[in-house]
Amino acid sequence: MTRRTKIVATVGPASSSEAMLDNLIATGVNVFRLNFSHGSADTHRETASTIRRCAEKRQEHVAILADLQGPKIRIGKFRDGPIQLKTGQAFALDTGLDDSAGDAHQVGVSYPPLPHDCQPGDVLLLNDGLLELEVTGIEGTRVSCKVLVGGELSDHKGVNRKGGGLSARALTEKDLADIITAAEMEVDYLALSFPRDARDVEEARKHYRNAGGQGGIVAKIERAEAVADDDTLDAIIEASDGVMVARGDLAVEIGDAELVGVQKHIIRRARALNRFVITATQMMESMIHSPQPTRAEVSDVANAVLDGTDAVMLSAETAVGDYPKETVQAMDRIIRGAERTWQERRNDHPAHNSADNIDEVIAMAAMQAANRLSNVTAIIAMTETGNTPRLMSRLRSGIPIFAFTPYPATQRRVAILRGVRAVPFDSTSMPSDTVNRQAVAILENLGVVKTGDRVLITKGNYADAHGGTNTLKIVEVGGNIQ
Repeated sequence: MTRRTKIVATVGPASSSEAMLDNLIATGVNVFRLNFSHGSADTHRETASTIRRCAEKRQEHVAILADLQGPKIRIGKFRDGPIQLKTGQAFALDTGLDDSAGDAHQVGVSYPPLPHDCQPGDVLLLNDGLLELEVTGIEGTRVSCKVLVGGELSDHKGVNRKGGGLSARALTEKDLADIITAAEMEVDYLALSFPRDARDVEEARKHYRNAGGQGGIVAKIERAEAVADDDTLDAIIEASDGVMVARGDLAVEIGDAELVGVQKHIIRRARALNRFVITATQMMESMIHSPQPTRAEVSDVANAVLDGTDAVMLSAETAVGDYPKETVQAMDRIIRGAERTWQERRNDHPAHNSADNIDEVIAMAAMQAANRLSNVTAIIAMTETGNTPRLMSRLRSGIPIFAFTPYPATQRRVAILRGVRAVPFDSTSMPSDTVNRQAVAILENLGVVKTGDRVLITKGNYADAHGGTNTLKIVEVGGNIQ
């Protein structure tokens, strides 16, 4: 059985060698994430080049996602190393304090608006929510607090406000420079950290296009404001090519108890609005140091698959973990198990929904036919941009979708889409009356279809024109295919 849900792996010291990248591609990684919070531009360029060299050698279509750092708010450094905060003690965050002057009573913060963005009674969360401080007073650059939940605090830990509301803009000066680098690298996707609303996504796309970038934009959903209401969430999704459920900072802002329901809601909305969705953060966290996942991690990955996520993402597990290859193998095994257990053929779009887009109507008609006809074993979508297979992949089906396209950029871009596999194919290089027959022959050679099977084919039928899927055909393997 072909795995439908895709795997995103973060590259880091544990996985950046050519041998390991080649191993991970062979093991099943579909998308590599380059984390721009770490490493230099030259390092990312070299890694991207190595990924593409390995993928070409293995004749696999692998996408690269560049993940911008965003406005992560962090404390400064402590003069004498980590401190221990005790419940009930006083502690201050001071935006005017020198970055290296932290001690047991105070620490600097790299976010000047902090005193304006909070008020007495607010709860500030440090180190991914492990420590909690209640704001007791504000004077100038100094935010005085009382420790609610103590523990060890070390340099450069992140700061969030419970319930969200810190007003840092989504794009920093570093991000703007990194966007130019990502465009020069011709990455397939650019991930935007901490967008507050659709305007942040649109601004990132504008800068990216101005820099010459042609990849898609992925909005990371990790702020409370982004999920405060459906209108805001839907607008962010529609402004993006796809979204990531970035569960680390999101859980800190909205609380652990709310996270699972919100994750499921984001996945549902992304599918309904025809965007792909990645589920990320701590999916196989124990495998950073263990060769086997916990049962809870198995359930976590499987549930995301059953909810319809396009991809599940590994972060520290493959970036700095002891078992990057074994982690990908375990994730592949869990996904396949979940997909064997449950393959419901279902339309995620209400039947009464109207659409003015011909591509969407053809895609929906193809999936409806595939889910109702017997003996349909494959769908061929002849595409230039990957738009039609993307629309098809929004509708649940166990039937594989093959994106036949001559463009390498499109072949890589569809690697993120659930149930979609790219096939290099140039229909303009052959007589038009043989296109369908030759396409089906490729699937026969791959062992995907056999005589008697039905195959659905969608394509554009405009003479001397590019783009626009307007034709759906059902053919039988071994029959007279025109």
